[in-house]
Amino acid sequence: MRSLILLLVLSCAPLRAEIVVRDDGGRTLRLAQPAQRIVSLSPHITENLFAIGAGERVVGTVEFSNYPEAAKRIPLIGGYEKIDLEAVAALKPDLILAWESGNIASHVARLRAIGLNVAVTEARRIEDVPADLERLGALTGLEAARAVAARFRERLAALRAGHAGRPPLRVFYQVWNQPLMTVGGGQIISDAIRLCGGENVFGGLKQMAAPVTVESVLAADPEAIVASGMGEERPEWLDEWRRWPRLTAVARGNLFFVHPDHIQRHTPRILDGIERLCRHLETARARRMVSPLPVRPKED
Repeated sequence: MRSLILLLVLSCAPLRAEIVVRDDGGRTLRLAQPAQRIVSLSPHITENLFAIGAGERVVGTVEFSNYPEAAKRIPLIGGYEKIDLEAVAALKPDLILAWESGNIASHVARLRAIGLNVAVTEARRIEDVPADLERLGALTGLEAARAVAARFRERLAALRAGHAGRPPLRVFYQVWNQPLMTVGGGQIISDAIRLCGGENVFGGLKQMAAPVTVESVLAADPEAIVASGMGEERPEWLDEWRRWPRLTAVARGNLFFVHPDHIQRHTPRILDGIERLCRHLETARARRMVSPLPVRPKED
């Protein structure tokens, strides 16, 4: 009798539906069940997995996956430029998460070629971050992702409301010094600058990250220069701009630093970076009252 009851219960139990997700590369990924063994090919993806409660499912990741603290204990399978494909396969992942503009396309293609499930992510707007969190929730079957995404959207809405209508301010965002690198208009950092009422002086560039010349920065004459660098400390090379004292950003002391992990990673912590960025731009606006823009001579 007990066997019959058990059989009836099992026959009436709902079957878990197949998970179907479309990634940012336009591919449709199908999983028979929520991912349990995940390889992350970017630090920000690793961080997002921890944010939704899936950190324990990450069996492999790449260099610089340093947040939260538990991420540092995950086995490494390489970095952005070199991934140990054999090590990835040996981990027997049921899901690999890649960064479209950060990982080498041929590596992603080879992983797919050997039959592994690969989903690609690429957040280009701030609103893409909570959507990415929800997608990770779908792939892992974790409902908590929706709450994390909702909190992100609520905080983002407050930031937008608080900085709406601010006077525009021209900004040069410096990623690195040698070579001198910035971001184009389609990069998420440009979206953050816009939220704060700023204007990326190189927003017309189509590349996500692009080299520029010192001469082009001088010609653009930004009111503020914001740098990130690679570490927690303000990069020394930011002060190299003081060699051009007539540059408006230099003349007004508007050389600012934002922690790279808080502005360059597409995670909930990007809102911390945006808050700091907006404060810096407000400081630059306040300095207009002290030092107005110079009057440029008219050209004949």
